[in-house]
Amino acid sequence: MSGGDEFAERDLLDPNPAEEDLDVGAADDPGLRPRNLAEFVGQAELKEHLSIILEAAHGRAQAVDHLLFAGPPGLGKTTLAGIIAVEMGVGLHVTSGPALERAGDLAAILTRLTDGDVLFIDEIHRLSRAVEEVLYPAMEDFQLDIVLGKGPAARSLRLDLPRFTLVGATTRTGLITGPLRDRFGLVARLDYYSPDDLQAIVRRAADIVGVSIDSAGAREIARRARGTPRIANRLLRRVRDYAEVRAEGTIDQHTARDGLAVFGVDERGLDKVDRAILDALCRRFGGGPVGLSTLAISVGEPTETVEDVYEPFLIQEGLLARTPRGRVATPAAWHHLGVTPPADATFGSSLADDPTLFDR
Repeated sequence: MSGGDEFAERDLLDPNPAEEDLDVGAADDPGLRPRNLAEFVGQAELKEHLSIILEAAHGRAQAVDHLLFAGPPGLGKTTLAGIIAVEMGVGLHVTSGPALERAGDLAAILTRLTDGDVLFIDEIHRLSRAVEEVLYPAMEDFQLDIVLGKGPAARSLRLDLPRFTLVGATTRTGLITGPLRDRFGLVARLDYYSPDDLQAIVRRAADIVGVSIDSAGAREIARRARGTPRIANRLLRRVRDYAEVRAEGTIDQHTARDGLAVFGVDERGLDKVDRAILDALCRRFGGGPVGLSTLAISVGEPTETVEDVYEPFLIQEGLLARTPRGRVATPAAWHHLGVTPPADATFGSSLADDPTLFDR
């Protein structure tokens, strides 16, 4: 094994090396996750690719190629890993990059897999280098090279692994090393969902949780869900609570609108933190430009949270722009807040062509 990584024999015998390693392949999921490709709504191109890959693997009686799913949180990466396991009739083992702290943690999981099993690693870009080096031969040759012990008593051991499928998920593709990314048979990016797809997801979830909802109510929730099924399901639960307590238990457009207003989700799907970012940018900093760390401190959120969770949606909605000099509020942001921009306000388009340090 490259890198001279060593770990003790007890690591291979540890029955629970990572708390998030769970065999859930045969478990009944009482939640809202679809269990097969037919139930999965949206991502039409990816569904077609997966259906071909799964059918081909079935025909060859082989494990599915390793798959990497990339995209923002809440779009269905974990759900797709479960669907692959169900469609292939194999076990699913779930863990995450941060949970695999040592090479022995991964080795213990790999040695418990059986033929065809799916190993799902969430946030795979956060794997340590030592763990990643153990993963390379396991993915390519289905072998595990380990060194047991240290010093003169150390001995090398090569273990044959069953042919398994690694499904990785990441929200930051750029942080995955080239050698790891190249070992996946399919690298797919999940896109944000259309309002029509989200409406279908809301209607399906409403049937599961046992709440009556009409098309207008589902549409109202879907269009405020930021293109994300996880958010759509969360908003449905909150509107259901509102309907049971403040209405007659049925969700129509009026009930959905009132319920979302109570829970702080406005007409464009912005929540309290989104509006706080825009408010700070416009009222406190005059529309910008302002640095990311300054903006994050002003709303009491970590810079990573602002950059990865809130900014993408605000940029997609045309409310915020990134420029070489910092974050800038667009005219749409001022309009959404109901505030008139000052006469000297600068907008993203006017800064995009400004010379930077590298232009001079």
